[in-house]
Amino acid sequence: MNTLAHSGGPGPWVLLFPLVWAAVVIGIVTLLRRTVWRGRRGPWGAARTPGAVPAESSPIALLGRRFAAGEIDEDEYWRRLSVLDEQFGRAAGSGKA
Repeated sequence: MNTLAHSGGPGPWVLLFPLVWAAVVIGIVTLLRRTVWRGRRGPWGAARTPGAVPAESSPIALLGRRFAAGEIDEDEYWRRLSVLDEQFGRAAGSGKA
C-alpha cells in the first residue's frame, strides 16, 4: 500500500478494472442467452417452443389480414368473424355457451 501512496496513487487504470468486469459479465450473459437459454421461457420473453403458434397467426388475425388485403368483402368478414368468435372468442373462454 505504501508503494501506491508514494507513487502518486493508482492513476486512471483503476477505472479500467470495473469496465473489464462489466464486459465479462455482459459477455457471459449474452453467450448464455444465445446458446443455453435459447428456446426456454426466460424473464424477457414468452416460451419459444417449436410447436407453439404465435398470436399473429390465430384464425381471427388471419381473417383480419385477409379483409385488410381485400381478399374478402365486409359481409364475408363479419359472417366468418361471428363463427370464429363462437369458437375462439370471448364466449368460448368464459365458459358461457
